[in-house]
Amino acid sequence: MQRSLEDACHIAKLCEEYRGKDTVVLDLTGVTPIMDFFVITTGTSTRQMHALSDEVRVQMKARGHKPPATEGYEQSSWILQDWGDIVLHSFLPEARELYDLEGLWADSKRVDWRAVVAAAPR
Repeated sequence: MQRSLEDACHIAKLCEEYRGKDTVVLDLTGVTPIMDFFVITTGTSTRQMHALSDEVRVQMKARGHKPPATEGYEQSSWILQDWGDIVLHSFLPEARELYDLEGLWADSKRVDWRAVVAAAPR
């Protein structure tokens, strides 16, 4: 679980580095057995969302993960990358508001991903 938490927070950091907005990590461990974490971010354009998704794929591969199941890359209002225990949701603003995953998963806890990244060994 600690590895999944660190990976989710690393993904959140990459989202911010690639200009994702309002990036959050939701801890779903007490809510569902299907996955451990959602990382949710808002992109400013389809090009930026593609760059973000591509970089997350490269960085997670470097961390030893297999390529994710990916949905929505061509449509680009919502790109989903399923890493098993972690699912990354990259939205355009309208899609994030429409699907409201934070509201749908309101029983989950928010993770202070910046604190986790700062505390992780380098």
